[in-house]
Amino acid sequence: MRENNDEERPRAIVLGVHMQGVSDGEFDSSLSELTRLATTLGLDVVGRITQKRSGLATAAVVGGGKLKELAKLTGGTGVIPSGAKNAKSDADSDTDPDSDSDTDSDTDPDSDSDSDTEPPAKLAQVVVVDHDLTPSQARNLEKATGAEVLDRTAVILSIFQRHARSREAKLQVEIARLVYMAPRLRESGAGADRQRGGIGGKGAGESAVELDKRKIRDRISELREELKALEGESQTRRQRRDQHNTTALVGYTNAGKSSLMRALTGSDVYVADKLFATLDTTVRALQPETKPRILISDTVGFIKKLPHDLVASFRSTLDEARDAHLLLHVVDASDFAFRSQIEVTRDVLREMKIDESSIVVVMNKMDKVPEGEHAKLLEEFPDAIFLSAKRPDDVAMLREKIIQFFEKDMLEENLFFPYAEGKRVAEAHASFRVLSETHDEQGTHLRVRAPRALLEQLKKPAH
Repeated sequence: MRENNDEERPRAIVLGVHMQGVSDGEFDSSLSELTRLATTLGLDVVGRITQKRSGLATAAVVGGGKLKELAKLTGGTGVIPSGAKNAKSDADSDTDPDSDSDTDSDTDPDSDSDSDTEPPAKLAQVVVVDHDLTPSQARNLEKATGAEVLDRTAVILSIFQRHARSREAKLQVEIARLVYMAPRLRESGAGADRQRGGIGGKGAGESAVELDKRKIRDRISELREELKALEGESQTRRQRRDQHNTTALVGYTNAGKSSLMRALTGSDVYVADKLFATLDTTVRALQPETKPRILISDTVGFIKKLPHDLVASFRSTLDEARDAHLLLHVVDASDFAFRSQIEVTRDVLREMKIDESSIVVVMNKMDKVPEGEHAKLLEEFPDAIFLSAKRPDDVAMLREKIIQFFEKDMLEENLFFPYAEGKRVAEAHASFRVLSETHDEQGTHLRVRAPRALLEQLKKPAH
């Protein structure tokens, strides 16, 4: 989908089916999240069409009556052409038993959704669907509405594609995009017939679509090879960082991880009130710096219904979290759906086999939580840290807790270095927390606090 400036943002309608077993709150939260995703993509969401059904209509997600209601907002016919592939009777008529029962819609007041004479300039150009669509469902919806149709996965992929900055992230997104595209290739009128093979051309009897799919498979293989090389470099960098204490910020997208990263490290990490503003892992030192140094990494956010191929693609990025000594699970405590968001994050962390003892929940954005809710949250999450990344005192408190986490297993020892080993004194200052330093005729006496491994390394006799 092409980008537009703010004044020319394409108008979009969000479409969702409220299926059995999904509560009203969960359904509304999912549509609100999809609306934010669409806004992040650059769309102007002007309305919402919903329908209660036992499942998605096979042909076009919703029944015939609701499809016509949607088409009024997009300028389409509301009817799937009779020759459309997989068009079923539930989309061609209003006789489907599920088609219009308990339905509702919520459209922007200025969209004039009940008027057949709506000015063309006000018609929506995009339909955003809160479900994963089959290729035939997407095609049928486009034919009935006359609008571009994007399912949830397509929206997320487009956002990832725009926000990826590093070469590694771009490769990961491109692989996921090609995997998504392959089954959705359509036969074009020209060149769709099977043709004879030739050197460097199509194989015997290979159609245009089959050729395109083969090109996609080849391209995916190339990208995976390049990504494998980059992942090797990333692993080397992580091994170097093993010498430091590492903390990773993980959590649902837009929970405030980047804002917290910026506050803890004093860095210029990109912060925006958008979903998936951060895709590339960023590593910075905790500020003011500690001895030993503590590194903080910001990771890609999670989201429910995240495409499987994207989860797989970002596995190397999430290795930053798996390799960290401490994980701060950042939660937007002001979000109505934060409990389900916590579960989404926990499911991913379990899948990565991360030791839960190293995870600390951080309830962020407490400045947006009503005062009356604070006590309830404290009771529900007694081991969590409650703060707002916008409050300096809260950030300072979190910094001290991070330091305490790493210092609890440190040892305090007295070290002595002759004056001839002044270099080792400098190493101690660079790597340890020096509690005191005195000098006598023989040399320098230090009392330090440091991890056992580093102490043993420095205590070895100089060669």
